[in-house]
Amino acid sequence: MDFDLTDAPPLLADRVNRLVADTYGDWEKRKTYAREPRGYAGQTWRAMADLGLLALPLPSEQGGFDGTPIETMIVAEAFGRGLVLEPFLPTIILGLGILRRTAGDSALLAEVAAGDVTLAFAHQERQARHDLHDVATTAMREGDGFILNGAKGVVLHGDSADRLIVSARTSGARRDRDGLSLFLLDPATPGVTRRGYPTQDGTRAAEVVLDHVRVPAAALLGEPDAALPLIERVTDEAIAALCAEAVGVMETLRDLTVEYLKQRQQFGQPLAGFQALQHRAADMLVATEQARSMAYYAAMMVTHPDAGTRRTALSAAKALVGRLADSVGKEAIQLHGGIGVTEEYKAGHYFKRLTVIAGLFGDVDHHLRQVVAAGGLPDVA
Repeated sequence: MDFDLTDAPPLLADRVNRLVADTYGDWEKRKTYAREPRGYAGQTWRAMADLGLLALPLPSEQGGFDGTPIETMIVAEAFGRGLVLEPFLPTIILGLGILRRTAGDSALLAEVAAGDVTLAFAHQERQARHDLHDVATTAMREGDGFILNGAKGVVLHGDSADRLIVSARTSGARRDRDGLSLFLLDPATPGVTRRGYPTQDGTRAAEVVLDHVRVPAAALLGEPDAALPLIERVTDEAIAALCAEAVGVMETLRDLTVEYLKQRQQFGQPLAGFQALQHRAADMLVATEQARSMAYYAAMMVTHPDAGTRRTALSAAKALVGRLADSVGKEAIQLHGGIGVTEEYKAGHYFKRLTVIAGLFGDVDHHLRQVVAAGGLPDVA
């Protein structure tokens, strides 16, 4: 595979890194953003829109910049370095990823790309674990519309999203692969209840309950009963973005640890002078670079035309990045000592983000099972 970058991605990286440095360079700013009603800074979200980041994955005919997964990887990695709170993953990767493929309202696409509307993908359910086809929420036809009933959990930024994209079963049994449909929902619709809460890493999520929610037929996105392939595709794109974000988090956590070892004195010399600790810091570097390679692999494979090959490759990437992230995070905390888990110091917050990333869209064990069931890594040239 050719991993050479064109002139455009380095320019994008420079601009995104500057934005993250300006908005998140001061650790106290992130604490302030997290206390905002939406859990992030509205002005930073607007700056992302002005920079074109929210329109990046849209094709040019829909007002976007024809961004590839490589550009998304660059943005996600930069966001990982800054522990960015803004809802780029739920709104742009997941929400916009669905809308742009379902002949959605072009005016709505423009509003999302401009930063005026945020989205949340309400799909996960308590009984499903990580099985994307396990959906108990129902959408029953009634007149010229549908009645939605069910509950969704851990909806990323679901408490503040301006629109919800909800998966529901329009036919079949709970674990059937066919019979799933997607609906665009205004959270102010009668019968919708949202309970928001902060997550371990400082971002926000929500539990969403749908109690006889009436929606018009126009709320249906794409073809009825055939939404699972699209759900799997945008989930794979989210996994690729999370792998890249994890690399940014790991890289910063490693740098914080090395800097701490250089400053902390023990037995009359810096901790960095002890060979055993040097080896452990070197192991963190190796793990981070291995994760970077897998993030590239995920970005390259996420566009593979064969769904089975793509899903297996993304599972392999998620599993290995999750293991490496766990290793780097634990080493960082151990090398820091007690200060590494305090609220006032950054290292613990980076470790928390790695922990959350490892569990999103399937943990290490889940994705290893997927790879084993597929017979190992796909053979691609």
